[in-house]
Amino acid sequence: MASEMADAIRQLIDEKGISEDLIVKTVEDALFAAYKKKYGTNENAVVRFQDNYAGVDVYAKKTIVEEVDDPVLEISLEEANDMADGAEIGDILEIPVDPHDFDLQSVMLAKQTTRQSLREISRDTLFAEYKSKVGEIIIGYFQREKNGNIFVDLGKIEGIFPKKYQSPRENYHMGDRIKAMIVEVERGRSGPQIVLSRTHAEFVKKILELEVPEIYDKTVDVFKIVREPGYRTKIAVFSRREDIDPVGACVGLKGIRIQAIIRELEGEKVDILKYEIDPKRFIRNALSPAEVRDIYIMDEGKHLALAVVPESQLSVAIGKQGLNVRLANRLCDWNIDVKTEEQFREMDRTGDYRRAVSELFGEGQEEEIYDIADLPGIDPEWAVLLGGAGIVSIEQFLAAPGEQLAAIEGLGQDAIGAIQSIINENVEVVEEAEAGEAATVAGEKPVEGEEAYECPDCGARVTPDMSHCPACGVELSFEYEDDQES
Repeated sequence: MASEMADAIRQLIDEKGISEDLIVKTVEDALFAAYKKKYGTNENAVVRFQDNYAGVDVYAKKTIVEEVDDPVLEISLEEANDMADGAEIGDILEIPVDPHDFDLQSVMLAKQTTRQSLREISRDTLFAEYKSKVGEIIIGYFQREKNGNIFVDLGKIEGIFPKKYQSPRENYHMGDRIKAMIVEVERGRSGPQIVLSRTHAEFVKKILELEVPEIYDKTVDVFKIVREPGYRTKIAVFSRREDIDPVGACVGLKGIRIQAIIRELEGEKVDILKYEIDPKRFIRNALSPAEVRDIYIMDEGKHLALAVVPESQLSVAIGKQGLNVRLANRLCDWNIDVKTEEQFREMDRTGDYRRAVSELFGEGQEEEIYDIADLPGIDPEWAVLLGGAGIVSIEQFLAAPGEQLAAIEGLGQDAIGAIQSIINENVEVVEEAEAGEAATVAGEKPVEGEEAYECPDCGARVTPDMSHCPACGVELSFEYEDDQES
């Protein structure tokens, strides 16, 4: 029995990976239980394992007495002298016990206790081991299939690869190597249940970490990944270091890294794009590989946006069965409508997108524009450069000195002139009368103390000492009747 038990111990340590201390404790408990079954107590039992678990020995500790009252705990001096020279009353001897002397019931109890305890230990050990690996990539081999679910040999245990977590592009056969991610570990009646997946977005991230060192060491971060497994994946990345191109790092030299990822996904299309804080830029990037002309924010609160693309890019932007724009919606968390330039020109923007504003301010009233970014035809890059200099509104732009505008890096005089022209074309600037200027026209009584007037024809500034308007040449008269004259 000892030899068989030692073999079992070595097997459990080598093959099952169970802790040596746990196995020893389990075997000891089983032998203590068998000893107690045989002798009624195990208080004086001692269990010792031989080197390399070559065997296990059981001893009974007995006290040497003159007259034996309890043969289980005591031994006479005469018997003790036969076993050990120089024995004296009160000494304690360890007397070997042959496990074969245990009755059948005791042996069966020991075996049953050991097997049950070791099974539980094995299950708990495996559960703890794989529970700590949730979210990690693991490699196994196709073992069998049932109802579309694949059972994968993971070495120590069998994992289940459900049909719903299999990519529609992939087919497997007996013995095929399968690389998947552990997404769930649950306790089962026969042991831990390991659930595998190749469709989760996190699986793609783990593949990225294997192929792109910059992602593994956090030089490049993944903002978000969205997938339609088997068809297309969109990955938004960014880097906090200005000298690192996050998209280039993921694509790799001559596309070697992205190609490795595509091969692992069995040819699934993968779009790597840069994450931007500005929603317009992010939406533009998210619609790749389509070329986008303009992005309009229709309702920031409801996250509604309109993307304008060339006619040739409409099908690319929308994608087959709307897949590309649908993934872009999920990636940006915006509801994106895609229109061609022709469709955009034909749209009744005032009726369709600004009706609510028109109703609030009266029928036919045009929506007022306050910010530079909202000007029609404005280059978004100009708005970003101005915003970086603290100039967001049209009023701030008009009030800014020319030197301040010229000092904005990347803007340039041509851009400043173009912005001024757009403002002149689309915005009616109403200036308040400056102190000292008259608010009345010639022929009307000016406010007391004011000496400046406006020409009734062109509105130019005139003074009482002028006989003709310097701007349009009209003859001026500054005579007026006193209000108190009848």
